[in-house]
Amino acid sequence: MAVTTTFFLFTLLFSFPLTFSLTLPTTTSPLDVSSAIKRTLDILNVNYSRVQLQPFGQETMQKSFLNRSSCSFSFALHSIEILNKTQYKDYKTLLDSRLDRDLARVNSLVSKLQRALDKEKVKHSDADNEMLTQGDELSAPLVSGESQGSGEYFARIGVGSPAEQYYMVIDTGSDVSWIQCEPCIDCYEQSDSIYDPSSSSSYESVSCDSPQCEQLEVSACSRDSCIYEVTYGDGSFTVGNLMTETLSFGKSGYVENVIMGCGHDNEGLFAAAAGLLGLGGGSLSLPEQLKASSFSYCLVDRDSNNTGTFEFNSPLPRDSVTTTLSKSSQTETFYYVGLTGFAVGGQSVQINESTFELDEYGDGGIIVDCGTAVSRIETQAYYSLRDAFRSQTTNLKSAQGYALFDTCYNFAGLSNVKVPTVSFIFDGRKYFDLPPENYLTPVDSDGTFCFAFAPTNSSPQIIGNIQQQGTRVTFDLSNERVGFASPKC
Repeated sequence: MAVTTTFFLFTLLFSFPLTFSLTLPTTTSPLDVSSAIKRTLDILNVNYSRVQLQPFGQETMQKSFLNRSSCSFSFALHSIEILNKTQYKDYKTLLDSRLDRDLARVNSLVSKLQRALDKEKVKHSDADNEMLTQGDELSAPLVSGESQGSGEYFARIGVGSPAEQYYMVIDTGSDVSWIQCEPCIDCYEQSDSIYDPSSSSSYESVSCDSPQCEQLEVSACSRDSCIYEVTYGDGSFTVGNLMTETLSFGKSGYVENVIMGCGHDNEGLFAAAAGLLGLGGGSLSLPEQLKASSFSYCLVDRDSNNTGTFEFNSPLPRDSVTTTLSKSSQTETFYYVGLTGFAVGGQSVQINESTFELDEYGDGGIIVDCGTAVSRIETQAYYSLRDAFRSQTTNLKSAQGYALFDTCYNFAGLSNVKVPTVSFIFDGRKYFDLPPENYLTPVDSDGTFCFAFAPTNSSPQIIGNIQQQGTRVTFDLSNERVGFASPKC
């Protein structure tokens, strides 16, 4: 009898190794209501002259990354609201502005993927296709274009030789980096002086017959200089000539011959930033140019004045929960991850795992994006996630839905509240618990909080930056995996 029992226990423990997870979800988490409400009030009254933006100094860089893939370097990240000095009358007005930008970005990412899936090239009129001749001015976009979406976090980067410091938006949803450039045909207002290529000894124009020019989605030629155009979800755009320049990353060092746009005609809502760093997976993106083995970031709360960090070639934190990282067969820009489902209060939500799979044609799947705020989940999967959360919060006072949020709560007068934990489930049954502020977001300064996910019927599904706040997200490009570690700012 003892032998039989021992054999039975041995079989039970070792016959089903994939049934049990090494990481188990927690059931409840405390939400600090009072701190979140305080941030909604503070963000409306920021004294921008006192915000420390960590420019890393103006010193001459001594360290050049000749072997780009073997050196690590980092720089500070800030929420775009710190640079955007527009004063809103209340927090709802600020939130409405964010959600409008967010919807435009999501639509742009969906459009980009759909064009790739349909394998349809953008059709131009004869005038649009005509090559520019000497003396032509870049007074408007070459084509109306489909947008790629602008980002929501920025860094302080040195451009040129000698290096001048500029605020640059970071964006994992696009590939082309660019900066506003003299002479300006039309430039929006920015915090720094406009970059002047004539004052930089490292500036070089890229020729029309270069491989990099051919890799652009939209290009033309003027005076044997490659002309680029990128448009964004809110109607913003940049047009100019392609160049190579030296980028400096504070005391970490500098990188020479980085391909980026020198934008002479730029319009839109870039919140006073000088330009953008394209961090997607395409051939012209900064990670690809640097031949980076990895990059990672930690995004601060959008309502916080604190600073996050961005790092190239840094190791994956040991306590990271990892999953697969892949690209679509139709577009290399987006970073797809191996999400299989969700847990709420420690209980798995009933969702078909194929919901998040990327098929052989490049359709479906779910991406990680730092520029999208609210995560978009396939509609039926969202309903399952939402209903699971609702079923465990019947003790909480509900509130009317707001904008795209249909599940909201009234926490007015409360300092803390215990809520069910929401967890990502990655392939291999790995759980990553989200902090409560990463799925319950304030929509006013009166104590109304909403469940910060939204449904979508379009590809790709998106893990947005609300769900990434305070988390070290590492893209291990060499090993094709992504890791999540919290808190790591």
